[in-house]
Amino acid sequence: MARRQSWQYKLLILIALALVIVLTHSIWMGWLGDSLVDSERPSHADFIVVLGGDPYGHRILKAAELVKEGFAERVLVSGPSGFYGLHEDELAIPFAVRHGYPAVWFNAFQHNAHSTEEEAIALLPDLQKSGAHQVIVVTSDYHSRRALRTLRSHWPGIQIWMVTAPDEYFSAHGWWHTREGRKIFLLEWTKTIASLVGM
Repeated sequence: MARRQSWQYKLLILIALALVIVLTHSIWMGWLGDSLVDSERPSHADFIVVLGGDPYGHRILKAAELVKEGFAERVLVSGPSGFYGLHEDELAIPFAVRHGYPAVWFNAFQHNAHSTEEEAIALLPDLQKSGAHQVIVVTSDYHSRRALRTLRSHWPGIQIWMVTAPDEYFSAHGWWHTREGRKIFLLEWTKTIASLVGM
């Protein structure tokens, strides 16, 4: 009898915990989404750097807005390969121009990096050659915290302000409402954990 009561008691605890998790899901799921984001108000910088990996153009348009607002004069557009035989900058810069921004604002930097860490390493010599000491980095909000940690570890002596571009499929406090949002969340957390353990 005592063993049966103990089993029933444990089952009730599990049910109660499951109920709490369900009823508070918007709180802790929002916190997990928000944990991916690190954004701040920018200051005047030598360059704006647009990280690769945005097929929708939100990042480069955000960078162009920052130039228009006077935060910097030039944008370094990271251009990883793998876009139907093109580099991303070959698509991103004309996209910004079609939205009314001058092509002279943008400097293309093509490379074959396949991760944020490889991208940081590839971009560093060009930033150093240009004498950049303060840079604004633009990336998607869900990518910002991991990117900032990676860049700071590979860009010693460079002040970084991380500015985020919106993404129609990801909201820190509502990513679970869409299939694409859930995919972005799971992939980014997988990459975050992998980077933290050195993979």
